[in-house]
Amino acid sequence: MKKRRWLLLGAAILAAGIVSSSVYADGYKSELTNLEIDASLRDQRPIAVMVDNESIALPHFGLAEGDVVYELMNSTANNRISRLMVILKDWGAINQMGCIRSVRTSNIPLAAEWNAILCHDGGPFYVDAYFAQPYAAQHFSGGFSRVNNGKAVEFTEFILRGDLDAKFNQTGFTRNYNDFAPSDPTHFEFSDEEIDLSARFGATAIPANEIALPFWHNSSMLRYDAASGTYDYYDYGSLHTDAEDGEVLSFKNVLLQDCVFEELDQNGYMNYQVVDSGRSGYYITNGKAIPVTWTKSSETDITRFYDLMGNEISINTGKTYIGLIPYDTWGNVTIQ
Repeated sequence: MKKRRWLLLGAAILAAGIVSSSVYADGYKSELTNLEIDASLRDQRPIAVMVDNESIALPHFGLAEGDVVYELMNSTANNRISRLMVILKDWGAINQMGCIRSVRTSNIPLAAEWNAILCHDGGPFYVDAYFAQPYAAQHFSGGFSRVNNGKAVEFTEFILRGDLDAKFNQTGFTRNYNDFAPSDPTHFEFSDEEIDLSARFGATAIPANEIALPFWHNSSMLRYDAASGTYDYYDYGSLHTDAEDGEVLSFKNVLLQDCVFEELDQNGYMNYQVVDSGRSGYYITNGKAIPVTWTKSSETDITRFYDLMGNEISINTGKTYIGLIPYDTWGNVTIQ
C-alpha cells in the first residue's frame, strides 16, 4: 500500500522538523487539497466522476487518486444504496477509473461548485432539466472505454488514459475554468497550521475514531489511522483499496451534511435539497469532530461550513470525504 508508506514517511519528516524543498518550482497549491501540484494545472477544470458502489462493481480503480470524494444515497430503494462522485484536478494522470455509472439530479449542482466536467453514463429523465442549464451543459455522458472484466456490461465502463483528451477534442468543451466557475476558486478555507479541534473548540470537540454512516446497503464507515493521521474508508465490511495498486481510499478531512431529500417516484429515484441553509453537519479531522452548519446559496455556489459561533471553518491540507446524510437517518450517524 504505497500511499500508507508515504503518509508514514511524511509524518516522520514533520515530527522531526525537517523541511524539504518543493518538487514544484513555483509551489502552486491545488484549490482542492492545498497540496502542491504542477503549475500547468492551475486553470484546469476538475472532473467529477460518477462511480458505482454496488458490491459487484468492486474492486474500484483509481478512486484513491481523487481529491474530494462525495458519497450520497443513490436511491431510496435497494436499502438506500450509495453512489460515489470523485472530484479530481489532475485527470490527465488517470490510468483507469471507475466503473462509471449514471448520474442523479443531486450530483449536478454539487459538481458545479467546482466548475467540474461531470463524467457519467446517462441518468433518469429528471436530470435533463439540470443539464439544460448553461452552467451544467458541458458534461460527458457515456462513450468511455469498455473493459472485459467478466461482469455484466453495466459494470465494464471505465475512464482510461486518453479518454478525456478525446472527449474534450470531440466536444470542444473548455478544459479550463469558465464563466460559471465560482468567484473564489479556493472552495475550502485551508489552515496554515495543522488543526487540533480540541485546542480550538475545547469540550465541543468529541472523539472521532470511527464514523458509521446510515447507508445501510453498503455499511459505509470511516476509521481513523493515528499513524497516518487520515480516515480510511470501509464498505461492505472491508477496507477499500484500489484494484490496480492496493492504495487505500483515505482522507485527511471528513465533512458530513444533514440533507433533506424528496422521492421523485416509486422506483426509488430521489433528489437531495443541496441548496439550503443552516443545516446541521460535522467537521472531522485528526481523531476529533465538531458540530457545524452548512449553507449553499445557489446551484453554482460553494457549500460553506460554519462552526456554532457562525465562523467559516478552516480545514486541514489533504483529501476530503463529503457524506450527504438523509435527514431522516441523521440521528443514526455514529461517531465514537
